[in-house]
Amino acid sequence: MGDVTDKPFHHWLPLEHPRLGTRVVYANDEFFAAKERLIEPAAPVFIADKYDDHGKWMDGWESRRKRGPGHDSCIIRLGISGIVRGVDIDTSHFTGNYPPAASIDGCVSDDEIPDDAAAWRELLGQTALQGNSHHWLAIDGDEAITHLRLNIYPDGGVARLRIFGEVRPDWSRVNKDAQIDLLAVENGGRALAASDEHFGSMHNMNVAGRGINMGDGWETARRRGPGNDWCVLALGHRGIIEQIEIDTAHFKGNYPDRAAIQAADAGGVPPDDLVIASEEWKYLLPEQKLDADSQHYFENKLQPLGPVTHVRLSIFPDGGISRLRLNGRLAGV
Repeated sequence: MGDVTDKPFHHWLPLEHPRLGTRVVYANDEFFAAKERLIEPAAPVFIADKYDDHGKWMDGWESRRKRGPGHDSCIIRLGISGIVRGVDIDTSHFTGNYPPAASIDGCVSDDEIPDDAAAWRELLGQTALQGNSHHWLAIDGDEAITHLRLNIYPDGGVARLRIFGEVRPDWSRVNKDAQIDLLAVENGGRALAASDEHFGSMHNMNVAGRGINMGDGWETARRRGPGNDWCVLALGHRGIIEQIEIDTAHFKGNYPDRAAIQAADAGGVPPDDLVIASEEWKYLLPEQKLDADSQHYFENKLQPLGPVTHVRLSIFPDGGISRLRLNGRLAGV
């Protein structure tokens, strides 16, 4: 099936990504390293000889050494409220200056920076940390939050905080007769698995707007053997797909030659079985020729499958897709 990414929580949406509108809005101390770096999309780096006016430059959020009681914290406002399923507290490159422990709280608030009077609830109890390490930690709960507070005990530096989860829109407020993008992030759609993500993440395909460059899409390595690349995605809600847009923006010498989409009403299929099951799904869009750096719209070519919950995008043999839009109407609302 190819080189499937096996990082923990990869099938969940990266809620911390700035392109979703997520921002670090508060830190009680950021003397050594700015709070905004905590959610930078790029992996943290270490530059041995880089210093600034406050001391050693570090790629993350770092507070000064605490000389009194208490602990440090920062607050992240999610661009799209979501249910947190897991986190990665990444202390990469922080060795003698990482926090010995951390905890995480969440709340729902209309305020930019909720204070202690907000209804904060514990998402992750105080947990021991190691230096220069990833800490993949599952989060229990089924309630969406708007803000997340990272507490470190008592002080120190964290390179990145990755927040994995899902978006659950309030469908009672959506016009059930209106056509919407059933796969859009804001409507709860997400990528679940892909054969290969060597050059670009599968999670890029359903974010808002057109791709800004070739790195802002799903792109596989060059396939040197038989077969083709694929991605399995879940709609935000069961629905009837009426129009498909496949956008190869910025992919010129590396766009797929062809693409096809299979679909199924697979809400009852266990998540671990979806990839194998998807190989047998019926074709919603039979194999179609693609062009470089173009938006492709398909309506008349779609097969009448009725309501579906999941799709499998196949590209032949490999290459890059910037965006995938699955426009249709809700079913069962």
